[in-house]
Amino acid sequence: MSRPSPEPIDPAQVRDLALAVMKAGRFPQLATIDGDQPRVRPVSPVRTEGFTVFVANLRSYHKTGEIEANPNVELCYLNEQHDQVRITGRASAVTDRSLLQSIWDDNPLLRQYLGSIDNPELIVYRIEPSRVRYMKEWALEYHEVPLSGA
Repeated sequence: MSRPSPEPIDPAQVRDLALAVMKAGRFPQLATIDGDQPRVRPVSPVRTEGFTVFVANLRSYHKTGEIEANPNVELCYLNEQHDQVRITGRASAVTDRSLLQSIWDDNPLLRQYLGSIDNPELIVYRIEPSRVRYMKEWALEYHEVPLSGA
């Protein structure tokens, strides 16, 4: 079987292609480290600003301790065509009350599930990218995505 020959990608389009994958693949996989064991699970971002992704979590969840111990994480988005975006970054808890309020106001599921923005279980992580890569379906070649706007 021969290796697929992907169509060339215009470097000027990589950022837009990556953002489109993120929009289509709404539930990325989040990778963390549990001691020396990687852990991966689907998450539902509560906000996305470019390649900065916000993920709500409960303090009692195991990934909270994993992120506290090692904030280096990776998100992987996949669309129906199997194009993927990998966001490597660091997770930090959001403490800005106005930002938390805005996220809270925009997410009825959070409000329904947690009842109050002051619920002590609520923690929102901001995943700030240090590297973003895009790959067209099965191309086996990643394209570096510029972090700043086009």
